Amino acid sequence: MTLHEVNFDGLVGPTHNYAGLSPGNLASTGHAGRVSNPRAAVLQGIEKMRFVAGLGIRQGVLPPHERPLLPFFRSLGFSGADEHVLAEVAARAPQLLKVGASASAMWTANAATVAPGPDTRDGRLHVVPANLTAMPHRALEAATTTRVLRAIFADPGRFAVHDPLPGSPLFSDEGAANHTRLAAGQMSLHIFGYGRVDHRPDPAGPAHNPARQSQVASASVARLLQLPDERVLLARQHPAGIDAGAFHTDVLAVGCEDVFLVHAHAFTQPDALFDQARRRLGADIHVVFAAEAELPAADAVAAYPFNSQLLPTPTGLQIVAPAESERTPTARAYLERAAADCPRITGLHFRDVNQSMNNGGGPACLRLRVPLTDDDIAHLGARVMLDEDGFVALEDWARRHYRDRLQAADLADPTLWRDNLRALDELTGLLALGAVYPFQRAGGDAARDEVR
Repeated sequence: MTLHEVNFDGLVGPTHNYAGLSPGNLASTGHAGRVSNPRAAVLQGIEKMRFVAGLGIRQGVLPPHERPLLPFFRSLGFSGADEHVLAEVAARAPQLLKVGASASAMWTANAATVAPGPDTRDGRLHVVPANLTAMPHRALEAATTTRVLRAIFADPGRFAVHDPLPGSPLFSDEGAANHTRLAAGQMSLHIFGYGRVDHRPDPAGPAHNPARQSQVASASVARLLQLPDERVLLARQHPAGIDAGAFHTDVLAVGCEDVFLVHAHAFTQPDALFDQARRRLGADIHVVFAAEAELPAADAVAAYPFNSQLLPTPTGLQIVAPAESERTPTARAYLERAAADCPRITGLHFRDVNQSMNNGGGPACLRLRVPLTDDDIAHLGARVMLDEDGFVALEDWARRHYRDRLQAADLADPTLWRDNLRALDELTGLLALGAVYPFQRAGGDAARDEVR
């Protein structure tokens, strides 16, 4: 049966802000403290989804998370009425407020790692939600992400959504941002990037920035996905790339089908990786390799040409790149060369997702790729597949609920928190997701009535 690449984009959350919470993510730390525009951010994301759908790609959506997350603050000893908790956290632990208010779940390339049914031992689609333990604000996402994915992929005869790996540095898993699926004919290959071996100091790792993904985690995820050994390849991220700001593999590499766009500082042994990939697939792969002299890693990290979406459309592979790549001469020249040198690539497009880019998330960060058959799509457990009516409904929802200006002090505003709960409650109804948020589950109907 024909597999379709379905892109599940994350909706930018109402608390989208620039808190600078991610060491090693140069855009995040560089924009710390600036005023954000959540409404512009979510509308940019929806516009990108509509554009991708117009290219012939099936487009789905994943909801933002409940933020600020009061159960997180209460678990740290803050108590009393909700408004009192927010005020106390803001006064006594403002950094914890930023952690508990982050909208980082918008980057659904980190939500999970996915293997489609034709690749797995039991023929089902397997999904492993990421534990994201490397960053405190992201580690809060795993429980809600798992509930959302189980609401969507609810048919156990077709789909298996596993628990995340244990929350430990040994099993630090960043999801599909460190995973690439290549395919040729009936054979596929899953490349798992990792930055360190386990939880111990690693002399072969980066000198300055944290290596988030462990080899132990990557191998564990591959087992949970029920991938045969011949379909799995572990590849070490280049420490120079991580130190340059490539905190995930998808900052310096992107692949689709038999095409692989790779920077010289993406992996430690790129030639050996390409040779193994060709042997495993039993076919050639089109590698568009960027040497440091052609495209400095600093430019690649600033402009994110490798964080483009490489999309298998009916008319060939299409590149959807961030507008920053169009404005950066070296990045644009590389993408134009890729489109010219690789016959499989038939289009190059630039889209504005600047609000996300300011926090280190390009077009590819905003989506989770899920290969599905038509029958799989027909058996999804929620209304998350979008058509034009769906895009219009999301835009209307966002314009009614999102602020056009947000700064750090606003995160303690109880009105913002209550408005966000109302927005999320409405969204889960729109998408038929059920009770996936803590506020919907803790108090049942009474809690839902309170936010209305």
